[in-house]
Amino acid sequence: MTSQTTIDKLGPGEGTPAGSSPAKGWRGHPWVTLVTVAVGVMMVALDGTIVAIANPAIGKDLGASWSELQWITNAYFLALAVSLITAGKLGDRFGHRQTFLIGVAGFAASSGAIGLSDSIAMVIVFRVFQGLFGALLMPAALGLLRATFPAEKLNMAIGIWGMVIGASTAGGPILGGVLVEHVSWQSVFFINVPVGVVAVVLGVLILLDHRAQNAPRSFDVVGIVLLSASMFALVWALIKAPEWGWGSGQTWLYIGGSVVGFALFSVWETRVGEPLIPLGMFRSVPLSAGVVLMVLMAIAFMGGLFFVTFYLQNVHGMSPIDAGLHLLPLTAMMIVASPLAGAMITKVGPRVPLAGGMVCTAIAMYGMSTLETDTGSLAMSVWFALLGLGLAPVMVGATEVIVGNAPMELSGVAGGLQQAAMQIGGSLGTAVLGAVMASKVDNDLAGNWADAGLPELTPAQQELTGQAVQQGIAPVPEGTPAAIAAKIADVAHGTFISGMSLASLVAAGVAVVAVFVAFLTKRGENAEAGAGVGHI
Repeated sequence: MTSQTTIDKLGPGEGTPAGSSPAKGWRGHPWVTLVTVAVGVMMVALDGTIVAIANPAIGKDLGASWSELQWITNAYFLALAVSLITAGKLGDRFGHRQTFLIGVAGFAASSGAIGLSDSIAMVIVFRVFQGLFGALLMPAALGLLRATFPAEKLNMAIGIWGMVIGASTAGGPILGGVLVEHVSWQSVFFINVPVGVVAVVLGVLILLDHRAQNAPRSFDVVGIVLLSASMFALVWALIKAPEWGWGSGQTWLYIGGSVVGFALFSVWETRVGEPLIPLGMFRSVPLSAGVVLMVLMAIAFMGGLFFVTFYLQNVHGMSPIDAGLHLLPLTAMMIVASPLAGAMITKVGPRVPLAGGMVCTAIAMYGMSTLETDTGSLAMSVWFALLGLGLAPVMVGATEVIVGNAPMELSGVAGGLQQAAMQIGGSLGTAVLGAVMASKVDNDLAGNWADAGLPELTPAQQELTGQAVQQGIAPVPEGTPAAIAAKIADVAHGTFISGMSLASLVAAGVAVVAVFVAFLTKRGENAEAGAGVGHI
């Protein structure tokens, strides 16, 4: 299913795909195109983690409750995850250049609106808009790279793209801590405005509009509604499961609804003339394996990293900036290893690098299960660096496997699939590993409390204490004698460590499963379709 690209409104050029013209100067140049899309993608990746640092300041300034603060994050991820595939289809239909520019401009404008908001409701509403516009630009960025780079350079480009996402995600807490501490919580959002302006200007000047000759010409409205509703039900269940409980009827009602919705969507897609997601895509075993691998990687990475921030700040007592700095080995390794992984995958194919990456991830998660309350910075850095080394080839390789094994006219949908898999995996990892943590804390807390000789807790006190301990917080009442306070801290931190250790082992097990999935992948069969215009 190989197809060629056309560039609207440009005449044919010698030695280029039919209907396209060679890039002149910087316009349409692959590497400059990569820089342009990286600027836009950086905003979305940063906002996935930078906002968590600002939440306490937002809550204090706007008088927000804990549940409202959670919605600042949940609203963004929910809107992003639900709309990614549909947004990718929009790019395939109208051109990835247009959708990228609209996404960047809308994301920057929404960010500015959040900074100007004077109520928590306005913040949450504009976070939804951030997610929707972010969904437009992320698949479009991949579609532009796929159409611009020739096959032999695509992995290197995706490697740098993955490096930007990894560095931005891991660097979010550091930048957020600096801005909140030295400027204001609004600056966390205002910073996206000049970045967005730069990305739009570069996009107008640099990007060319690549469209496949057999690009979709209609919209599968019913498919969009069914898929969006199913994704919403699934992600909503994962978000609310920690609050409702995994045994709750509400949780399983939404999970069951999502299963029914996906089943109806699958049936409909076989009957419509131009489906949202042609199910024939999944007859490609490598593409399907790439999607599964992305989900498993995100479960291990996002789920495991979720507890590390609590460990550094609440157990070790670090400031947000210090905690972010301690994660620099992970960030630095991803920056170094991502382009190297792209080069290696180009030479030897994706299987060995992907499997090796998940082995490193599994070992790193096992190492993180050995962390104690007094573990030093050097030991932590080793495991964080190994995690970054493992994640880099998976981020790059799984992306290439998904996008490269999809036909050119579905590159936007493939990009949406890649991002949706990562978002669902992250939500699933946080929810499932959070449940493992909660269960372990509930099981151990009462015994550890009694063994320390502390006064017996009432059921209500034990529930509140357990919630604090799950975040590594020592619930010491004001005025507690120093000796008793020390015992409470020891119990709280020790119990948290036991829960984090078990969750890390589960994440390591998920990574081991992913090793075997990696062997089902192979180089993209349709990568040559995007052997783009311009000179490398």
